[in-house]
Amino acid sequence: MNSSTLRRTGGAAAAAVTLGLALTACGGNDDSGTTGSAPSAPMSSSMSSGGTSEAGAATFGPGCSSIPTSGSGSFDGMVKDPVATAASNNPLLSTLVSAVTKAGLVDTLNGADGLTVFAPTNDAFKKLPKADLDKVMANKKLLTEILTHHVISGQLDPSSIDGTHTTLDKDQVTVSGDTGGMTVDGAKVLCGNLPTANATVYVVDSVLMPKGM
Repeated sequence: MNSSTLRRTGGAAAAAVTLGLALTACGGNDDSGTTGSAPSAPMSSSMSSGGTSEAGAATFGPGCSSIPTSGSGSFDGMVKDPVATAASNNPLLSTLVSAVTKAGLVDTLNGADGLTVFAPTNDAFKKLPKADLDKVMANKKLLTEILTHHVISGQLDPSSIDGTHTTLDKDQVTVSGDTGGMTVDGAKVLCGNLPTANATVYVVDSVLMPKGM
């Protein structure tokens, strides 16, 4: 696989929420070495067409308008389900869900407690050359390393997520900004602070890559 090509596109391949080996090894919180906290801007309503949502009231970002206003894929629907199930109902994350299913880790992810997940959208995966993505998807060990790089132990809200954190693959990601504009290693947060039954999700516009890959 051409790693320089992957770095140019902003990330690795395959879904941000697939856990695997690192989740199994992670029984409790993996303390995230935060390096500071920026003041948070006021939360904004994220409903797309005039509806109201208790679960979506604290979400933020321009992509939140793409979340359905009702049904299992809405904010109020997703908050009732564990994270893999909730993602499967979100139209922005179907590629991610395919990768989770391919890795056979849906039950592991749903059974985990207290996670923060950086979830690439379908368009984020489209940034990657198909040949490189196919190679990663066929290598379960590499796929697990890349995807656990998108997961942090503990549910972090916008007031506590700014800074550098250790991921479940023992690498680090750096979150910058607040609800007025946030990035994760340069990837833009399109919709942040989405609640699910066992995780907080930040939808991002690029797939993240561990250092050295």
